[in-house]
Amino acid sequence: MNNNNSTPKKFLFVSWESLSGDLAWQIQKEGHQVKVYIKEKDDIDVYDGILEKVSSWEEQVDWADVVIFDDVGFGADADKLRAKGKLVVGGSVYTDKLEEDREFGQTEMKKTGMLVLPHWDFSDLDSAIKFIKENPGRYVFKPNYVIGGGDLHGLLFVGEEEDGKDLLEIIDSNKKSLSNKVKSFQLQKHVAGVEVAVGAFFNGKDFIYPINVNFEHKRLFPGEIGPFTGEMGTSMFWSRPNAIFRETLEKMKAELAKSGYVGYFDINCIANGRGIYPLEFTSRFGYPTISIQMEGMLTPQGEFFYRLAKGENFELKTKVGFQVGVVIALIPFVSADKEDISTYKDLSILFRQPDPNLNGIHLGDVKMVEGRLKLAGKSGYALVVTGCGQTVEEARKQAYNHIKNIRLQNMFYRVDIGVRWYQESDKLQTWGYL
Repeated sequence: MNNNNSTPKKFLFVSWESLSGDLAWQIQKEGHQVKVYIKEKDDIDVYDGILEKVSSWEEQVDWADVVIFDDVGFGADADKLRAKGKLVVGGSVYTDKLEEDREFGQTEMKKTGMLVLPHWDFSDLDSAIKFIKENPGRYVFKPNYVIGGGDLHGLLFVGEEEDGKDLLEIIDSNKKSLSNKVKSFQLQKHVAGVEVAVGAFFNGKDFIYPINVNFEHKRLFPGEIGPFTGEMGTSMFWSRPNAIFRETLEKMKAELAKSGYVGYFDINCIANGRGIYPLEFTSRFGYPTISIQMEGMLTPQGEFFYRLAKGENFELKTKVGFQVGVVIALIPFVSADKEDISTYKDLSILFRQPDPNLNGIHLGDVKMVEGRLKLAGKSGYALVVTGCGQTVEEARKQAYNHIKNIRLQNMFYRVDIGVRWYQESDKLQTWGYL
């Protein structure tokens, strides 16, 4: 590392809502200057006492050495700043569209030669009912857009019957309600297999190695039961390029370079003995993925993202083994009820054995008041707790031991993060994908 990369830098984080504070906090702890902009007014107290917040990110651009956009929707702004020579980590107009427009994303996958599952796009429910009756089969119902900006995952439905009868009944019995909520949707042919994601950081020209292989747990309850959430936890490991990467993510290199994208890029897949089927892109940091990744990254975050934004070609130093991360949440995480939010707001997060370094503890929507972490904002997304080890079981044990040290009323979390690895890794190894 040359001296220019090791000197303290100024980082400006730009967010729609409070998402990347944990990364910003880590970079600040490394000795860099950090400022954070959050547009969402309900998140006004998140990171109080932890990070410096600003009311206008545009006024801070000249101050910053690196601007980090932490979500989709900032692509046009990022493109403009890059064109002016500013160092930027974040999306592009092209990569925003990859994630936000499901049909476009699938078209780009197919164009680059990926093995895309058959899918059909609809703008009305009667056409979909007619299609399923004429083409019996098992499908996944995927909304493209929810009127009023609701959660897409809340209306996603994975059919379980081979003739599609269960999905037909769901659509038909909820036709009036769904018509008022869903503007357009996709039916995707269901395929059985292992759900696995592969991601890597991109420097505007090429991928930075190693890559990241991860297994998300999106359902609320253990055993993949209950509603989809943003995510309840993830297990992962860093790897040299493998078959999953070569058959999916690597094929996007030319298009990503053409768009000037800089940041983390991930593709979720279903893999089985017949092939690897990509499902959707994530063209931004993942949450809680970025917090869990930090558990396994040895290269300091400030140095890493500065060099990434500069377009340098270098290797990310990572730990050998596995990382596991568990989301600690409270009722507002699954409820928008104002009374629930007010009940849990400002609750103190306590620790049986105080740890000034907060090892394995990563920030969710919290603030610091008189030296004590408290719940902030409205999301109920309190903490991400991580562990690492030579085996998945070691990483799980470390993470759940950290959780035992936390005292927070009515917190909940999944107890099975990482357990799927024991069955799924055997299959992936047998098929030659890892």
